[in-house]
Amino acid sequence: MDDGPILICYDGSENAQRGIAAASALLGPRRAVVLDIGPPLTAAESYAAISPGAVGAEFEEFNTADALTRATEGAERAREAGFTATARAGISAPTWEGIVDVADELDAAAIVLGSRGLKGGRELLEGSLSHQVAQHAGRPVLIVPPPNTPPGR
Repeated sequence: MDDGPILICYDGSENAQRGIAAASALLGPRRAVVLDIGPPLTAAESYAAISPGAVGAEFEEFNTADALTRATEGAERAREAGFTATARAGISAPTWEGIVDVADELDAAAIVLGSRGLKGGRELLEGSLSHQVAQHAGRPVLIVPPPNTPPGR
């Protein structure tokens, strides 16, 4: 693996925390950028944005700041796990595209994601961020499954 940083995707979830732990165990201590990509607008903000006087840029600023708060928390967890970590935030729709863009910009050695482990119809309806990132990244992607996920399921 090259000297580029590891890009760790972090949304504050238990699965994202497992991703940091797995990356530390498998990839060892090295530079890491902990990233949270927020949406430009949440569903509720989308409705508010179409009302008169609403400013979409304010929502984007709020969502970027919110993502930076989570990324900062994740960077602290990554430092505790042995990484030399910095926090980074952004907004993008779709989320996978924002992750891949940052990985390309950093020339990341690998991307780490915790997976929700969705299967079947639920995966089709809700989508799989980890699958989208792996499909489009053009670099190694470590997808850490949730605990107690039986092999092949």
